[in-house]
Amino acid sequence: MTWKPPDNMTTAQIKKEVQRQAVLFEEKCKQGQETIAIKFQALAEEWLKTYAKQNLRHSTYEGYLKYEKRIYSAIGHLRLDRITTRDIQRFINSLSQDGVNGRTGKGLSPKTIRNYNGFISGIFSYAIKMGMVTDNPCSRITLPKKNHTEKKIYTNEQTEQFLKLLQSEPLKYRLFFTVLTYSGLRKGELLGVEWSDIDWHSRVIKINRSSLYTTKKGTYTDKTKTEKSKRLVKLPLFIMSMLEQHKTEQDEERERLGSKWENFNRLFVQWNGTPMCPHTPYNWLRKFCNRSGLPFHGVHHYRHLFASLAIGEGVDIVTLSGALGHTNPNVTLGTYSHLLQNAQDKIANAVENALDFSKTPRTEETAP
Repeated sequence: MTWKPPDNMTTAQIKKEVQRQAVLFEEKCKQGQETIAIKFQALAEEWLKTYAKQNLRHSTYEGYLKYEKRIYSAIGHLRLDRITTRDIQRFINSLSQDGVNGRTGKGLSPKTIRNYNGFISGIFSYAIKMGMVTDNPCSRITLPKKNHTEKKIYTNEQTEQFLKLLQSEPLKYRLFFTVLTYSGLRKGELLGVEWSDIDWHSRVIKINRSSLYTTKKGTYTDKTKTEKSKRLVKLPLFIMSMLEQHKTEQDEERERLGSKWENFNRLFVQWNGTPMCPHTPYNWLRKFCNRSGLPFHGVHHYRHLFASLAIGEGVDIVTLSGALGHTNPNVTLGTYSHLLQNAQDKIANAVENALDFSKTPRTEETAP
């Protein structure tokens, strides 16, 4: 480092101050704070290679790779220690401008913008751990508000119609969507279930992996979304009967194919025993809804439907959160607050009707 003394300093004062500056500089070097002449892009590439690839879900890691170009163009050339909250805020704001999303011609969605900030924040958090900086400027960023749109969910009548129409469909898909409706599982969680995960006596399946897909990796097996997502799910007796029938059909197909069958032990597989592609249920469901006249809300809709049915029957938020595999009940509360409000209204009306006090005429007492 260099230090220039003021013109009014004496030789003795300069010598004393130089010694003080040297001590301060040495302390900063020991803390790693003087090794931060590194550019943001260089550290980001190091973080992706040495941390993100090993510790993040593969889908998250691949998503971050898609963010590199925009981020590096904006702040990649800047020294890490000179990037301010204002620099990042300017970049975050630019993502909302029309034309940024080449597909829609509009700005990026609030969720995607938050992901961009999460990527940058991850780099600074890594730098703090490495002793390179002491502050994360992303912590003070103002992010766009999330779009809280009410989720489209089948009515009870539509749900009954859906389950009735499923009865004439192939067992594999009938079972898949029936389980989703009665369990609230994520699509990837159900696709990751193996036959050894089933406790036939207790009617319980163990959720401890997910089957996912990315364009680079194809179909692959990963850990569950969070540690809380590892859970036990109990199923009705009639679904266990469907599972037994499905197991019998799969065993017969394995015998028929012989050496062509690849034994992955999954419940839902392709023709040769390999794990079913996660896109398959979505594509099948869309065609099914088109020919049956039912609304198509996607596969994840059945997770929301399960939550709606449970809340309607008075299941408390903590129990529902555990069933859904959420990190904590606040996640569940934030997602289904509108359904909970409806449930509270029903409870209030039920109690009022039960007591019928509001409808009872009351006489006023007069003082003697």
